Amino acid sequence: MFGALFAAEGTPVDALIGVAQEFSPRHEVCGDREVLLDLSGLSRLFGDARDIAQEIRREAADRDLRVRVAMAGTRTAARLIVHHRAGISVIEPGTEAASLASLPIDLLAIFANAPNAPNAPNGSNGSNELLKTLKRWGVSTLGELSALAPGDVAARLGQAGVAWQRLARGEDPRPLLPAVPEERFEQALDLEWPIEGLEPLSFVLGRLMEPLAAHLERRDRGAAVLHVRLQLVTKQDDGTRVMHERTLELPTPIRDPRTLRTLALLDLESNPPAAAIDRVIVAVDPTAARVIQFSLLTRPLPTPDQVSTLVARLDALMGQGRSGSPAPVDSWQPGAFAMQPFAPVEADSLQRDGTRRHGEHGDLEGFSSEKKILRVSVSPCSVSGEDAVTPAVALRRFRLPVPARVRVERAAPVRVMTDRGGLTGGSVEACAGPWRTSGGWWTGVPAPGRPAPRPWDHDEWDVTLSDGATYRVFRERDTDAWFIEGVVD
Repeated sequence: MFGALFAAEGTPVDALIGVAQEFSPRHEVCGDREVLLDLSGLSRLFGDARDIAQEIRREAADRDLRVRVAMAGTRTAARLIVHHRAGISVIEPGTEAASLASLPIDLLAIFANAPNAPNAPNGSNGSNELLKTLKRWGVSTLGELSALAPGDVAARLGQAGVAWQRLARGEDPRPLLPAVPEERFEQALDLEWPIEGLEPLSFVLGRLMEPLAAHLERRDRGAAVLHVRLQLVTKQDDGTRVMHERTLELPTPIRDPRTLRTLALLDLESNPPAAAIDRVIVAVDPTAARVIQFSLLTRPLPTPDQVSTLVARLDALMGQGRSGSPAPVDSWQPGAFAMQPFAPVEADSLQRDGTRRHGEHGDLEGFSSEKKILRVSVSPCSVSGEDAVTPAVALRRFRLPVPARVRVERAAPVRVMTDRGGLTGGSVEACAGPWRTSGGWWTGVPAPGRPAPRPWDHDEWDVTLSDGATYRVFRERDTDAWFIEGVVD
């Protein structure tokens, strides 16, 4: 059962929506003065359709609203009746076509501006041309339009004419589109006394995050962006209060109150307010909650909450932009990379050997804070077919080159020693080189706020020492200092 409310001219549509919400959460706004309701299941509370209509009109009268109420089995029939008759009108389900037969055909004009309204035969939106055509045929009521043969209507008026004929019979062209109320995921608290420092602020944030997280839980949403607005006791020149605002873009939807509070506190630790606080406002931009399905065959990754908290702690410790994931850059400079926000690799983006597929976060593999691995393929073995294996040589590069003491004879290294633990050094059994590489001398003056790129000028050697390991060493030509760049595996 559906109900239609049609208010007097000048009635605010918000007031009409307020009446509809008292009876059904499923309602659709059809115009400035018209609202449709889905009243299924209300007969147990209020009685039959006429009793429900009387209750709706009584509620509207208590709010000083003058409304018409129509009840029918379809939304189309309820709308046509409520536009034609005042007071309360009830159409029993199944009798819509017979009840609408005597209504004038001009009522179909109310559907002209609907979002899914059929087009007139001339191709323009609206019903003026269609109504003129029907009236020239002598059709003046909805019943006369319904009685026409659908095949003849389609041949002369097209599918638009057939759609108007279905409306005349009281048939619904689409389901009800309930209005979704705009929800604000926001919590605010006015403090009796101003507070300073993060410790008292943490209690306030915890008090605000709990109901905010509960609201997200009820709506099955997660926080995509966290907004923290702190009203300070200081004033600007125009007399308005100074607001300290921080915005955190979360890597994954989060609705755990402790995690949200921790992230907010870590950000405020790096960006503290300049004065005492007397009002705290927290808000989030909601998004669909993330559903995590773990695998029985692979090791589970840390939860998004744990990752977000760890990244925030690293940012607070190291500084903004100084932690994240490495990304390769188009440069010949040894060890050059860029920093991007940390994003864990999904299980479906890994190949069988555990490496990333090409094109996902670059081809930089095995990177850590200490070293990165550069894979170099060599010519395949003589084995052919499915058993053919392509050997690979990996240069395990140190994140920071290791200083070394190198003895040179006849312009070639003959002994390499270092104080770095795990690297024994020794006499050079075989060597290849040198390969000269240089660059960075063309960079000029660095941009403001960015570190100056360091030029380099190296002579590189690959040496095999008496300890059985093969290293890549280089000499800085400007300082004559030697370094171990990496170990060849």
